[in-house]
Amino acid sequence: MKLALSRVHYPVRSLGPGTRVAIWFQGCSIHCRGCISLDTWVPNRGVTTVEDVFNLIRHWLERADGVTISGGEPFDQIGALRELLVKIRGAHTGDVLVYSGYSFESLLEKLKAFEGLIDALIADPFQIDTAQSLPLRGSDNQRLVTFTPLGKERFRLFDRAVNPSDRHLDIMFDDVTGEVWFAGIPSRGDFGRLTRLLSASGHNVMTTEDKR
Repeated sequence: MKLALSRVHYPVRSLGPGTRVAIWFQGCSIHCRGCISLDTWVPNRGVTTVEDVFNLIRHWLERADGVTISGGEPFDQIGALRELLVKIRGAHTGDVLVYSGYSFESLLEKLKAFEGLIDALIADPFQIDTAQSLPLRGSDNQRLVTFTPLGKERFRLFDRAVNPSDRHLDIMFDDVTGEVWFAGIPSRGDFGRLTRLLSASGHNVMTTEDKR
């Protein structure tokens, strides 16, 4: 089955407990204002297959504590998402966290097909005008829902106010293009501060933040 992929990375430590494999789907139909991942909105880019993505990550799975899937919008590719999660479940004993910009209520019917495949879900659209005081979430309207005993055990630690130890990002460098990727949930204004700092040092900077 085809899957439009933005990128994968390991290890990631800012999108859930422990050391994680992170997978970003490409394509999003929600387009939240202020989204930091504008580059993942365009559909049908980076098209590959579920099998190829699984083969790319499978050697990391035995070392990882969990898998985080984000985007883009994973549920815009619901068939590929389910097929990939089935493969991950067959090879990995850690937890699976999925991010979605759809409301939890709108996903309820779809989630019936994912029973046992998702341990935790962060749902609801990012709202740039809503406070940001909860870990793993870009805005406080977003809900962390757990479905399995493993999900409840690992993600109960994030049912609290954010603290300074949560304020970190993973940094990835592309040696070919010179691009720098950040994984995690930045604080409000982080991209603006980074742009001003680098620009003052003579660098040309372009971020993937939606500036509407």
